[in-house]
Amino acid sequence: MGHGRAVCVGPALRAAADRAKGRDMNGLIIGGVTPLSTLDFPDALAAVIYCQGCPWGCPYCHNEPLREITDAVEHDSASVLAWLEGRKGLLDAVVFSGGEPTLQDGLADMLAAVRAMGFHTGLHTTGMFPKALSAVLPLCDWVGLDVKAPRAAYDRIAGVAGGGEAAFESLALILKSRVPFETRTTWHPGLLTEDELTTLAGELAAADAGRWVIQAFRPDGCADADLAAAGPAVFPTDLVARLQAAAPRLTITTRV
Repeated sequence: MGHGRAVCVGPALRAAADRAKGRDMNGLIIGGVTPLSTLDFPDALAAVIYCQGCPWGCPYCHNEPLREITDAVEHDSASVLAWLEGRKGLLDAVVFSGGEPTLQDGLADMLAAVRAMGFHTGLHTTGMFPKALSAVLPLCDWVGLDVKAPRAAYDRIAGVAGGGEAAFESLALILKSRVPFETRTTWHPGLLTEDELTTLAGELAAADAGRWVIQAFRPDGCADADLAAAGPAVFPTDLVARLQAAAPRLTITTRV
C-alpha cells in the first residue's frame, strides 16, 4: 500500500495489515461495531465500524485494543454488510473509525459497498496516510480529521515521527476535495498547554480549516494510568473565547 508522506508503520503491523487482504473477503479487519450513534456523523443516525490497526501511541487513546491487527475478530465484513442490509430505512449513515481505517486496503471496497446500499459514508481519520486518504475521499460524504497537536508538539503526542506533516497534508487534500469535514483535537492540560492550543489554532486558521472541535479528554478506556487517574479534562470558561480571538477565521466549539 502506498501512503505518500506517511507515518512509518512497524513491520509487524504492516505485515498484519497485508494479511488482512487474505483473511477477509473485503480485506478489512473489523474490531467492533456500534449499532447506533447520534454523535459520529453530523445530524444523522449512524452505525460506527471500528477498523483494527494504528501505528500511533497517543497517551489519551480510549481505543487501545484496536491498535493491533489481531486474529480475534468478532465481525467479518460480510456479516457486517448483511447486518446493514437490515438497517436500511433505520440508519442514515455508516462511519468507519478505528484504529486508523486508511491503514487497511479493504477500506475503499467497504465504503463503496456501503454507499451502494444508500447510506451516507463517514470517515474518522488521523490523516497519517495522505495518499491512502486521497484514494477514498471520493467515497466519503463527511470526514472527521483528528489533529493531535501543533506541528512542533506532534511527535510528542503521537509517539512517532512525521505525524504533523502528514496530518496537515491530509487536511489540504480534504479541503481540495470539498468533502464536508471537521477538525478536532483531544485536549488534556497535562498533554497540551493552552499556549500550544493557541499555536494550533493559528496553524489551522492558516490552513483554512474552518470548523475546529476541541474534545475534552475522557478517562474511560484510557490505558495511561496517570492520565486516567487525573480524570476528565475541564475547559477553562474563557478558553474558546481566547482561542477564537487568536484565530477568528475558525469556528471553534468544545465537546465533552
